[in-house]
Amino acid sequence: QVQLAESGGGLVQPGGSLRLSCVASENTFSRYSIGWFRQAPGKEREFVAGLNRSGATYDYVDHAKGRFTISMDHAKNTVYLQMNSLKPEDTAVYYCGATTYYAGSRILSRYSYWGQGTLVTVSS
Repeated sequence: QVQLAESGGGLVQPGGSLRLSCVASENTFSRYSIGWFRQAPGKEREFVAGLNRSGATYDYVDHAKGRFTISMDHAKNTVYLQMNSLKPEDTAVYYCGATTYYAGSRILSRYSYWGQGTLVTVSS
């Protein structure tokens, strides 16, 4: 059983930064690739960024490129999402998910496990 727990969300002004954390249960990274998704009110959950299982290959949606950075700390069983230059349209609940696809995936249905989410609000 895989367990994921996100943290790090909060209220931030436009242009500010946040670092989200996704702590996974032991040995998750050896079997699953991790992706970050977000869901804004009234919208579907969408892919933001992901890592392949080795943590060596990254994938970002266009609006995240140059602003967001995904990284992995194997020793802490944690995947991070550093978000800079935040905009009001980044406001959403952010989720991390685990998929068995080695290369990771942008497709929601390929993810088997999800955390509870962490709310990010970008507002002045």
